[in-house]
Amino acid sequence: MNAGRESAPGEPAWGSRLRAAGVRQALVAERGPCVPAARASLWEDGAGGWARIWDCAEAVVGRAGFAAPGAKREGDGQSPSGIFGISLAFGYATTADTVLPYRTCTAADLWVDDPASPDYNRWVTAPHPARSAERMRREDGLYEFGLVLDYNRDPVVPGAGSAIFVHVRDERGGGTAGCLALPRAELCALLRLLRPEVVAVFNPGALAA
Repeated sequence: MNAGRESAPGEPAWGSRLRAAGVRQALVAERGPCVPAARASLWEDGAGGWARIWDCAEAVVGRAGFAAPGAKREGDGQSPSGIFGISLAFGYATTADTVLPYRTCTAADLWVDDPASPDYNRWVTAPHPARSAERMRREDGLYEFGLVLDYNRDPVVPGAGSAIFVHVRDERGGGTAGCLALPRAELCALLRLLRPEVVAVFNPGALAA
C-alpha cells in the first residue's frame, strides 16, 4: 500500500469529467497484468490537480475481467466498466472507521440477484420470495468490510448485473463474481480515507474521455 499524496504526470482522462460534475475524489480500478489482477488507487482533486493518495497493487476484479461499457450481465463473472457512485459502507461490526453511511449486516440481510424479482439488485430482509439472493452476513470474512457501488441501481435493469461491491479479498486466490476485492488491511485503510462524495471509476481505459 502506498499512502501519501503523489502528483500525477498529467491530468487523468477522467479528471476533467469528474471535476465538471463537482466530484473531488475517485476510487479507480484498472486492469492488472493478467485477469483477474487489478490495481486500485484513490485520487483527490486539489489546487495542483488530481493526485493519487492511496494505491493497492494487490486488488482483483471479476474472474473474467472487466466487461465492456454497458455489456455487464448477471452471472458473467465480469466487473462493470464505468463511473459509479459509492453510497454505503457495510460490514459485520456495529460501526466502522469511515465517514460514509454504514450499515451492519445481519443474518437476515440479503441482496437479491434474481432478475425476475421486483427487488432485483436491492438489499432486502429475509424471508423474501426471490428465487436467488446473496447473504450479506457470510460465514467467511469477505463481507467483513465493504462498499456498495451504485451500479444498475437507478434505474435497475433486470439482468444487467447486481451486488457490485468493494469487499475483502479471498486470500485463497482467484477473482470475484464481478466486484473489486482488496486485502483486508488495504480496505480498512481505504475506508478511513473516503469522503462522502467519492465515486468509483472502473476500467478507465475503456471509457470515453
